[in-house]
Amino acid sequence: MKKLFSFGDKSSLPVTSSVRDGFGLLRREKRTVARSSREGYTIRDKDLRNIHRAACLGDVEKVHHLAVVKKNSINSRDKMHRTALHLACATGHPDVVSFLADRNCQLNLYDQEARTPLMKAVQCQEESCVTILLEHGADPNCMDYNGNTALHYAAAGQNVSIVEKLLSYDVDIEGRNKEDLTPILVAVAGNKQQIVQFLLERGANIHAIDIYKRTALMLAVTYECTDIVKLLLQKGINIFLEAEWGWTAEEYATINGFNV
Repeated sequence: MKKLFSFGDKSSLPVTSSVRDGFGLLRREKRTVARSSREGYTIRDKDLRNIHRAACLGDVEKVHHLAVVKKNSINSRDKMHRTALHLACATGHPDVVSFLADRNCQLNLYDQEARTPLMKAVQCQEESCVTILLEHGADPNCMDYNGNTALHYAAAGQNVSIVEKLLSYDVDIEGRNKEDLTPILVAVAGNKQQIVQFLLERGANIHAIDIYKRTALMLAVTYECTDIVKLLLQKGINIFLEAEWGWTAEEYATINGFNV
């Protein structure tokens, strides 16, 4: 492949700075943007009510007993502001999720990190739970504290099928979080090549820029995503745009020692 970036004198370039990633965390440029796509909850028994314990265990009969017979509110919160639905999604119990959704529980309540059950199901890659929630009317465009939607979480994961499912329910493919990262920029920085390619096929804007005016190509060379760099170049991304501090993608490549 033709060498598209030439490497000049590095001494005049600023050192790599720290920036906040798409999930509101301070990261060095060389580190991955997204946290683990399988990140569940820390669950301590003392934080839970009975219905939350039953949801975590996938005990549908117990959840039914507490919700119906004992009139225990299916929308009650534990000490971490999680509902039984949050916990069932995070622990992967679609039978419990289905029961709670059928009982008209509130689908879009936030936990203490402003995540809905749908966000948690996506983050934990629990596709069955995602499907049930969407079919019952969960809102895929809700945002967490950092402005991320369920699609941002899906873009940080590994499951193209979840991304496709969210898009079929009219989630905003160009939704921006507080760092102005769209889902495709999150996927690029997380080196999720299949998801990047799928989002491009579905019409995602290849020329999107973040709060620092960094393009997908700049992020790809920063995080050493070789295959994504090739994909973006093949798709005709503009290599001459400049970030907030005047760097082009070529200069990002230079300071990161990246060779195309």
